[in-house]
Amino acid sequence: MPIDLIALVNPSHTAVVTSEIQRGVIGDYSALPELAKQGREIIPQVARLVEAARVAGTQVIHCIAERRADNKGMNKNARLFGYMAKAEPRLLPGSPATEIVPEVKLHESDVVLSRLHGLSPFSGTELDFVLRNLGVTTVVAAGVSVNVAITNLTFDAVNAGYQVVLPIDAVAGTPRSYVEQVFEYTLRNVATLVTTDDLVRIWSAASR
Repeated sequence: MPIDLIALVNPSHTAVVTSEIQRGVIGDYSALPELAKQGREIIPQVARLVEAARVAGTQVIHCIAERRADNKGMNKNARLFGYMAKAEPRLLPGSPATEIVPEVKLHESDVVLSRLHGLSPFSGTELDFVLRNLGVTTVVAAGVSVNVAITNLTFDAVNAGYQVVLPIDAVAGTPRSYVEQVFEYTLRNVATLVTTDDLVRIWSAASR
């Protein structure tokens, strides 16, 4: 049965949730050079996506990762956590590394949620509660990485009862060949895969 994308991403019940589009992950303070390289390629699409969302009245929520200077509260049970605990610059709360990349302009209507724990924007945050309080039933996910956080976000959202829409040119991971396989063999089974152009076109029409 064909999906009615216009109804699925109606601004009245949709939120764009960005994952780690911060300077310390894909920007000028990144300690993850390969991911930053791929991430820089999607920044223009993420910027277009959130701007079109705001104009149409779709909520924008930015989820960022932080680490305390003493590493309290952070996981220690995966190699990624060990690497990030030692990497410079640190993702210290309030530091430039936790700022949203400047190409994606923040707006006063945006919500910014941070986490110290876990691999997903849903883990250890208020994201689920905020979405429900806003009446959101569809999550449009953007950012990084398809290797870890975006895939976790997708599964967590589906498990929590949300519809998930993934603009494939507004998410990134490494290497690109692997990302394409995750789209084809995993994410397409649980989310609706679209392009940024698809969403911009729908939301532009909705805002007229």
